[in-house]
Amino acid sequence: MTLLVVALGTLVGGGLLSLVGWRSARLSSAIGAFTAVVGCAVGGVYALHTLQTGRGGSFSLHWEVPYGRLRIEADALSAFFLTAIFGLGAVAALYGAGYLTTSTRRKALGPAWLAFNVLLASMALVVVSRQAVLFLVAWEVMSLSAFVCITLDREEEEVARAGWVYLIASHVAGAVLVAFFLVFGQQAHGFDFDALRAASPTPPVTALLVVLALVGFGIKAGFVPLHVWLPEAHAAAPSHVSAIMSGVLIKMGLYGVLRTVLLLRAPPAWIGPLLAGIGLVGAVTGITLASYQRDMKRVLAYSSVENMGLITLGFGVALWSWSAGHPQIAALAMAGALLHAWNHTLMKGLMFLAAGSVVHASGTKDLERLGGLMQRMPRTSSLMLVGALAIAGLPPMNGFVSEWLLYLALMHTGIASAGGTAVLALVVVGVVSLVGALAGLALVRLVGVALLGQPRSAHAAGAHESPALMLLPMAVLALTCAAIGLFPGVVLRAFSGVADELLGSRMVLAAADAPLGTLGGLNAVIWLVVAAGGVAAALVARGRRSATDTTWACGYARPTARMQYTASAFSELLSERLIPRSLRPRRSGSRPAGLFPAGASFAADSRDPATRGFYEPFFERWADRFSRLRWMQQGMLHVYLTYVLVALLVGLGWSSVASWVAR
Repeated sequence: MTLLVVALGTLVGGGLLSLVGWRSARLSSAIGAFTAVVGCAVGGVYALHTLQTGRGGSFSLHWEVPYGRLRIEADALSAFFLTAIFGLGAVAALYGAGYLTTSTRRKALGPAWLAFNVLLASMALVVVSRQAVLFLVAWEVMSLSAFVCITLDREEEEVARAGWVYLIASHVAGAVLVAFFLVFGQQAHGFDFDALRAASPTPPVTALLVVLALVGFGIKAGFVPLHVWLPEAHAAAPSHVSAIMSGVLIKMGLYGVLRTVLLLRAPPAWIGPLLAGIGLVGAVTGITLASYQRDMKRVLAYSSVENMGLITLGFGVALWSWSAGHPQIAALAMAGALLHAWNHTLMKGLMFLAAGSVVHASGTKDLERLGGLMQRMPRTSSLMLVGALAIAGLPPMNGFVSEWLLYLALMHTGIASAGGTAVLALVVVGVVSLVGALAGLALVRLVGVALLGQPRSAHAAGAHESPALMLLPMAVLALTCAAIGLFPGVVLRAFSGVADELLGSRMVLAAADAPLGTLGGLNAVIWLVVAAGGVAAALVARGRRSATDTTWACGYARPTARMQYTASAFSELLSERLIPRSLRPRRSGSRPAGLFPAGASFAADSRDPATRGFYEPFFERWADRFSRLRWMQQGMLHVYLTYVLVALLVGLGWSSVASWVAR
C-alpha cells in the first residue's frame, strides 16, 4: 500500500509542480509527463503484485466528515483496473509530451498536465476506495479533472459544447450515485463497504439499488442510451486524453457495476441476463453508428460503445451461466470479458494515439479531407493498421482471442440449454457475428479512406510523419497487442483472482486454457506466414523498377482525388438501406431539377440519434419553461437575502409541523 500512496503522491505532486513552469510549455510538459510516467511505474508495480497475490494491503484514517473514515484497500478486482490505469497512463503521458509541445497552440500547459495527472490519481483512488464518501469524492474529482482535460481548446465551439455535455452527464451520474449510496447506507446503517456488504436489503430495495447502479455507473460506461456524452467528449479532447478516456475512464463505470455485484453479496439471478441484454444493445448500436461517421475520432468513440457492450455481454453471460449451474461456460465468458477489457485498453489506446498523430500532422480529422497518408506517414499508418486489425477482432491479434472466447461461451450456452434459452443464445451468436462484420467494415472504411488513395485536401497533401516521442508509445501498444495474441494464456492466468471474486468461488479459468493454447499457436503460424510473405515481397520488389502508371484508372488518363470513393459513399448502402431508420443519418438538400439546374445542395446530420431525437428536444423544452422564471433574477442583494429568509422560514415551519404531527 505504501507503493500506491507514493504513486498517487507523485502524480498529484508532479501535476502541481508542472504549474511552476507555466511560462514554458516544454518545461511544463517535461515535468508533467516525467512525474506521470514515474508515478504510473510505481503504481504499476503495486498493481501487478496485488493482481498476482490478491492482497494489496489497506490503509485507514479517521476523517472529520459524517460517517467519516478514510479507508482504501485493494483486492484482485481493484488491481485489474489499476494495471490498466497505470499502464495506459504512462504511455499516454509520454505521447502527450510530444503531442502538446509540437502542436501549434500557444498556451500554458501547466493546468492541462495538473488535470491529467489528477485524473490518473483519482481513477486509481476510485477503485481502491472502501468508503462511500471517499468514493464519491474521488469520483467527482475524476469527473472534474476529465472536464478540464477535454476543454483544453475550449475556444473552439465543438470543444466547448462537448465539455458542457460531458459535465451535465457526469453530474447526473453523480446525483444518481449519491442516491444509490444513501439507499444502500440506510439499509446497512453505515457507509463503509464492509457494512454495505453485510447488509441484507429486501428484493424491492435490491432491485432499486441495481437500477440506480446501472444508471449512475452506466452513464460513465457508455451504456446505450446513456452514452451520448461519449462521442462528443472523445472527439473534442486531445488525443492522449481521448486514449485515457476510452481505454480506462469509461471502464470506471464498468468497475462500479462489478463492485455493486460484489457488495450485494447475493445479487439477483436476473442481473446476468440484464447485463447481457444491455451489452448486446450497446454493441449493435455502437458499431452501427460508427460505420458512417465522418469524424475519425467519432468512429473510434462509437467503437468504444461497441466494445464496452461486448465486455458487458461477457460479464452478463458469465453471471447468468454461473447462477444456472454451468461453471465451464461461466469461465469461458468471464475469461473473454476480462481479456477483452484489457485488450480494449490497449487497442483503443493505440487507435486514438494514431488518430492524434494524423490530426497533428494534417490538421484535420475529417475522413472526407484525408487520404494518401500511407506514403506521407508510413510509420503511423503501419501502427494504425495493426490497431485496426486488433480492434476489428481479426487474427493474429489479441482482439480475435478475447472475442473468440465470447463466441465459444455463447455457443456452449446454446448447446447446454434447452427450449427458448438455447434458441436465444444461438441468435445472440448471430448478432455478435453481425457486430464483428460491421466492425470490420467500419475499420476498413477508416483506414482505407484515411490512409490509401490520393490526398483529398491540402491538409492531407502536406501531412508529415510524427516525432519519435509520439511514435514510441504507439509502437509499445502495438507490440503488446501482438504479444497477447501470441501468449493469451499467460495473461489469462493473472485474472484467476478476479474471476474468483466475481463468481464467488475459488475456481481457476481452466476451461479457457485449451482454446487459448490453440489460438496462440494459430496466431504464431499466421505471423510466420506474414513474415515470410513480407520477405518474399521485399526480395521481388528489389529486382523491379518503380512504375508510374496508375492502377485501375477506370479509363481516365489522369484521375483526380475527386474520383475516389468518399467515406460517405463507402458506407452509403449500409447507412441508407440496411440499418433501422432510427439509426440512420438525417439527410437534407435540394436535387438538381430541369434541363439547366440552377444549383443543388446536400447535407447529412450524423449526430447521435438519441441526442438529436430525445435529449436536445427534452432540454430545450425545459430550458424554455425555466426561462419564464428569469424575472426572479433581479441582480439585487437585498432581494436575494429575502429569498433566503423566506426559504429559511418555510423550512423551519415545515420541520415544526412535522415534529408536532409526530407527537
